[in-house]
Amino acid sequence: MDRLTGLEVFVGVVDHGGFSAAARRLAMSVTMVSNHVQALEDRLGVRLLNRTTRKVGLTEIGKSYYERCVQILGELQDADRIAEAQQSTPRGTLRLYVASHIMRFIAPVASEYLSLYPGASLVLTTGERMVDLVEEGYDLAIWTLMPPESSLIIRHLSPWRHMLCCAPSYLERHGAPKEPAELTQHNCLRYAYYPYGDDWRFIRPDGQPVSVRVTGNLLTTNGETLRRTALDGLGLFMAPGFIAGEDLAAGRLVRVMENYDAVEFSISAVYPHRHNLSSKVRCFIDLLAERFVEHRKWLNPVQEN
Repeated sequence: MDRLTGLEVFVGVVDHGGFSAAARRLAMSVTMVSNHVQALEDRLGVRLLNRTTRKVGLTEIGKSYYERCVQILGELQDADRIAEAQQSTPRGTLRLYVASHIMRFIAPVASEYLSLYPGASLVLTTGERMVDLVEEGYDLAIWTLMPPESSLIIRHLSPWRHMLCCAPSYLERHGAPKEPAELTQHNCLRYAYYPYGDDWRFIRPDGQPVSVRVTGNLLTTNGETLRRTALDGLGLFMAPGFIAGEDLAAGRLVRVMENYDAVEFSISAVYPHRHNLSSKVRCFIDLLAERFVEHRKWLNPVQEN
């Protein structure tokens, strides 16, 4: 029989003064209560209770064992209460990995989280690579592209699309492409983590997909480098609104091929497990979801206009 249940039944018999009373309190039959106590005594090889037709009393060994059982069960109840409290209110350290080019948005969410939940702490790392959450010990990652690992749990926060753009000075020298096929004649500044490599994908005005293999003199893992190079008039690049939105609004960058949409992606919260998700992770994701709704226009400045 289950050892822990045996301890609980034994303590119940002592606390309630007999097998029948313990059975009522524990919602068991008297026979089952007796069997648990007998199994406990058989395993220990000692008698814990003196039984008579009128009462049940502890043996000398039983008294010492009872005192230790009460202490053990009390500590288990304390442990349960601590775990339940941590599950309902975020506590402990949340290890978070965030795509560096959306930190402008995540930073105020992180600050608000720490203000709302003083029992929690954050270890926040930024970068642009796809980390291994389990291997590297992260609780949560916020990415702008889909992770390659299909077993991860994904909560979509906001859709977004690239916008093909460049500086006005680039257009003055090279002209504007009208359709994807013409991109083969242009210097295309490429993001190393673009999911389709050098095949830039678009949706034609009639809704059909089209792709073109591009080349250029810059391949980088850093979005800010792409932005800076484009601002200097050196090429075209596929720009997310959260990187190029202010430059587009100010006219420092301009869109080209506006009748061709880029394929849609999603900013997502990604974590390893759905089962018994800790409150520190769940509350951070819920807060993110609320703020992403409020800031959707900033994330997709052109699409929302």
